[in-house]
Amino acid sequence: MSLADYLAKNYLTADPAPEKKSKKRKRKGAVEPATTGLIIADDDDSGWNNPNTGDLDEDGPLTVTSQSAEFRRSKKSSWKVVGAPTPSSTDQAAADAIIASAAAETTLLNHGTEDDPAVVPTSPVTTMESGAHAGLQSADQVTAALKKRQAEERARFLEDDAAHSGRGSETIYRDASGRIINVAMKRAEARKAAEAEEAKQAAEREAAKGAVQQAAKTQRRKDLQDAKYMPVSRYADDAELNDELKAQDRWNDPAAGFLEAKKAGKSVTGRPLYRGPAEPNRYGIRPGHKWDGVDRGNGFEKEYFRARNRRKNVRELEYAWQMDE
Repeated sequence: MSLADYLAKNYLTADPAPEKKSKKRKRKGAVEPATTGLIIADDDDSGWNNPNTGDLDEDGPLTVTSQSAEFRRSKKSSWKVVGAPTPSSTDQAAADAIIASAAAETTLLNHGTEDDPAVVPTSPVTTMESGAHAGLQSADQVTAALKKRQAEERARFLEDDAAHSGRGSETIYRDASGRIINVAMKRAEARKAAEAEEAKQAAEREAAKGAVQQAAKTQRRKDLQDAKYMPVSRYADDAELNDELKAQDRWNDPAAGFLEAKKAGKSVTGRPLYRGPAEPNRYGIRPGHKWDGVDRGNGFEKEYFRARNRRKNVRELEYAWQMDE
């Protein structure tokens, strides 16, 4: 016996036969009673057919009357029987048994404890698209179903190969338009740009140095290259060493006058040297060959040498007075 048959039998009843109205004579001046049934009327209708044109109580019930022939009460019953005809006594007993068993299962699920065994339905379980069971369930059943599903997903993930699961594959990067970015090429471009920037900064540092420092650096690199072919020990008869020592200028060399005058050549940078007299400086740098002989400094070099000479003279005088005593 289906549930529809059971409901049709116990809850759906046929309407009683309509009573016959007695025929009465219509008196003059009598008001015809309003017909009952389904009536549809417009609330805004203020014509001759709407007798409720006066002030109505807002809190009172709203009564709508109409005398339209389309909505008069029908003599036929509007009830319809749904499903099969009324079941027999045997079908009713089977339906009562099914409903009683369902009520017992619901009571057991609601009042059961954690130690009670789980109720496993004998009929096939209806599952949703996500895999969860449909219908009324307890919290323990939902938790068990979730754990089972997680275990199955983990086992399936471990069984999949690397090609299918994507394990160990390289990450794919995309730009704003969705195109794939070649990471190796981007890294090479970034490395090349960094090297170019470093070379540019090194060139700027070298350009900030003086020409004499750059020439000295080049000469030192050349000497290191030549040192590979030089002997370990160098003696006094080494001609190259003697020429290098003779080329050095010493301002307090007493034998400098006995040496042959050097030819006015070029400086280390390759530019010609200044031949006129010039005041010394701390770094021993001679003025350029285009200098006009006018000192445009602030006099610091002159004061520096004057103070150094004064300290030297004071030390010599102090030593001489100590010897006289």
